[in-house]
Amino acid sequence: MHDSHDALAHAGRALRLALLTALAALFLLPFYLLVRNGLASEAEITAPGWTLFPLDPRWSNVRELFADPDVPMAHALLNSALIAVATTVGTLLLASLAGYGLARIPYRHANAVLYAILGTLMVPAAVTFVPSFVLVSSLGWVSSLRGLIVPTLFSAFACFVFRQYFLGFPRELEDAAQVDGLGHWRTYWRVVVPNSRPVFAAVGTIVFIGAWNSFLWPLVIGQGRSSWTVQVALSTFTTAQTVTVHELFVAAAVSILPLLLVFLFLQRYIVAGVERSGIDD
Repeated sequence: MHDSHDALAHAGRALRLALLTALAALFLLPFYLLVRNGLASEAEITAPGWTLFPLDPRWSNVRELFADPDVPMAHALLNSALIAVATTVGTLLLASLAGYGLARIPYRHANAVLYAILGTLMVPAAVTFVPSFVLVSSLGWVSSLRGLIVPTLFSAFACFVFRQYFLGFPRELEDAAQVDGLGHWRTYWRVVVPNSRPVFAAVGTIVFIGAWNSFLWPLVIGQGRSSWTVQVALSTFTTAQTVTVHELFVAAAVSILPLLLVFLFLQRYIVAGVERSGIDD
């Protein structure tokens, strides 16, 4: 009986390992294709036969990408980095302040304000897109970083996550700060923020990825080449009359590299922050 139980346990572990291996292979397949085709020649990419990896990897494809006069990839990467970082910092500041105020500052209309904020999540983005463009255009922010950043700074979802997290924040720490004479503002900066790093990292990662991958708003607002983001630059490869396939794959690989680094560095905070935010409450 004991031997049969061990055999079943070993079989279960082997089955789980096989399943995880298959899922990992499926997850890594797109990245493999990006690297393989990005280092291949046009003939190798379109050849009827398939090789696991180019016989002679063409690292010069990366140089060709950044030297392409039709696609300012380096400037687009810089724009995306500036927009993603600014959007992340601004969203964390505004949403955390709003969430802390709703969770901790006594106000009889706090629930009504919360419901109004959550109600904005039910409004389709297509409904607000045109009014937002008209407002940005009237301010003269078209083809500028201000027009790409400012309208996206506040997130109702991030505000809700912070509010739920701060509801469970230890009151003893805040009470001790108030005994020392700190008000809500200094308590927030000196006590709450340093002890809320997991939720800040989790929300920040989600916001950064969303800002980096944003396409429609940068496409409409960033009408000049100097304000293109990396996603807009990538789209030019598929809309051009002549498609340079290997440059497209290299550009895609380069564009996801910052996201991979951010995710790999902060992945443990994502789970911890979401778990401790009380979303399921």
